Amino acid sequence: MRKMCTLELLSNHKINSFRSMRMEELHGCVQYIREAATAGCVVDLSSTVSSFSTDISCRMIIGKKYDHDDFSEKGFKATLREGMQIGATINLADYIPQIRALDLQGLTKRMKIIAKDFDDFFEKIIDEHVRSKDENRVKDFVDVMLGFMGSEETDEYRVERDTIKAIILDMLTASMDTSAAAIDWTLAELIGHPQVMKKVQKELKNVIGMKRMVEESDLGKLKYLDMVVKESFRLHPVAPLLVPHASREDFTVNGFDIPKGARIIVNAWAISRDERVWTDAERFYPERFIGSDIDLHGRNFELIPFGAGRRGCPGMQLGLTVVRLVVAQMVHCFDWELPNGMLGSELDMREEFGLVCPRANHLLAIPTWRLKD
Repeated sequence: MRKMCTLELLSNHKINSFRSMRMEELHGCVQYIREAATAGCVVDLSSTVSSFSTDISCRMIIGKKYDHDDFSEKGFKATLREGMQIGATINLADYIPQIRALDLQGLTKRMKIIAKDFDDFFEKIIDEHVRSKDENRVKDFVDVMLGFMGSEETDEYRVERDTIKAIILDMLTASMDTSAAAIDWTLAELIGHPQVMKKVQKELKNVIGMKRMVEESDLGKLKYLDMVVKESFRLHPVAPLLVPHASREDFTVNGFDIPKGARIIVNAWAISRDERVWTDAERFYPERFIGSDIDLHGRNFELIPFGAGRRGCPGMQLGLTVVRLVVAQMVHCFDWELPNGMLGSELDMREEFGLVCPRANHLLAIPTWRLKD
């Protein structure tokens, strides 16, 4: 499954095939904020970025934006978020297996309800794709997976209907809140550090000018922006404990005996704030990466927001592309100030616990249009 997702769904070729769609959604997002800027309104950046992330994820994976009427009455995003919260909840039955059948916390019951809602939704999505006769539309991830059913690659990938539904859910949960949280944290740090914001804007002005928006092809030239995103991922890894791992055999590491089947939790948050590795670790300081070969690809274990090795995140390149593009666009197109004369140092930077770790409170800011029409 990992091979199929990496080669067929998350390759550079596939990511690039959705480039125009990402720009289309981003243009709509920028236009919405520009109208708010004209009216002098406060923008809820957290909600705006979350909606954008949901829309592009849904369009890439299932071929259309989510419509409230397509899902249960609770709502698509609310149900997805509840599932992720349950997944991060401490389950007493993990520590006392004898009480598992009692479901004292009601977690199993709640998860079964969520699973049924998603199963019904994904069945509808797959049926729509099977019936579709439009040969001209861009093929989304569901189309690609359906193409393997009954093909010669089926034995290699073992693609069945249940497999497709599981991968759709994996893709949605892995892409929506993670990208939104990463963008939200980065923008909050930039607004909270005006001197860093000015440096990013200066780089954007020098590379792109003030007469057009940022294109994906520009991202490779924005070296300081890359350092800002690295520093944001260091301080705010969106999955601070990565995803749960399990040992496949007995082994020993640093004198600790790890039994086969043990659950292994990697605390990426603690690693990237370790004072023994990072100077002034609590400070947001992108310049620490000047002349450094540390990257986000899992080769440097002091910075592993996407994991490392064979179990690293296969969607890293897509995620980084979206995060860099949106942050660059928000900073290039707009100046930002906090409402009610609030200083950047007063910005609430508390976290909300979960598998994905977003800001506890939404980021509200007042935009001013920068570009010259």
